[in-house]
Amino acid sequence: MNYLKTTILLVALAALLIWIGDLVGGFNGAMTAFIFALILNLGSFWFSDKIVLAMYRAKELPEGQSPAVYDIVKELAVKANIPMPKVYLVPIDAPNAFATGRNPKNAVVCVTRGILNILDREELEGVIAHEMSHIKNRDTLLMTVAATLASAIMMLARWATIFGGSGDRSERGRKGNIVALLAIAILAPLAAMLVQLAISRSREYGADARGAQLVGSGDGLASALRKLHEAAPHYRMNATPQTAHLFIVNPLRGDFIANLFSTHPPVEKRIERLRAL
Repeated sequence: MNYLKTTILLVALAALLIWIGDLVGGFNGAMTAFIFALILNLGSFWFSDKIVLAMYRAKELPEGQSPAVYDIVKELAVKANIPMPKVYLVPIDAPNAFATGRNPKNAVVCVTRGILNILDREELEGVIAHEMSHIKNRDTLLMTVAATLASAIMMLARWATIFGGSGDRSERGRKGNIVALLAIAILAPLAAMLVQLAISRSREYGADARGAQLVGSGDGLASALRKLHEAAPHYRMNATPQTAHLFIVNPLRGDFIANLFSTHPPVEKRIERLRAL
């Protein structure tokens, strides 16, 4: 099912790119956007995980540096009946985690330095089980491709507002139209975020439940979510709205737009559901 959702997402965002290209540059702009969309879709499918890891400067975590994390990942991989994913570390103090990779054979579990500092073993096991559930369910393909394409659309929208008004305006009346450029600047990022919103909230509830089943209890994850939620205001994470849905808790705080387009269910609701298991 997630492969079908990913295909729909790729087609929808490619169509959006072509529309932007047509609005800015007419037929030539649409053709350029079409070629760009093909390249972007192929790159997103095969390399989106590496792009996201590079965005957050994540590095592979040596087993000797954190054997407890490796013990948890190995144990849960056996329970979930999937290949053991690679383990990466983001060297920041903001506590969070995410998973990426187009399939279980190419998966990565990524934790921040901060999450290792504040969670005990049971809580960390709950968090990693949540991420392993995303991997097993192949959510990671959809999540990472969405992040990559949404980032590209945001970049293109900014480019369009800067350069869209240049050139010979007589060739196409819409080309230099201020209203059109404002529409691109507003609607393109909005559309990208709404796509992420549509695919993310129920997925997080599902990963919470499957992760709790994997370890046999929801208590560890519930406690971890509480700690992560309470710690978040004290740390600033250089995350973007386009990639926020990857993380186990929303890395964006204190911003109306960030909260409006949050891809995460309320932490209290997630904890309530875990306690009820």
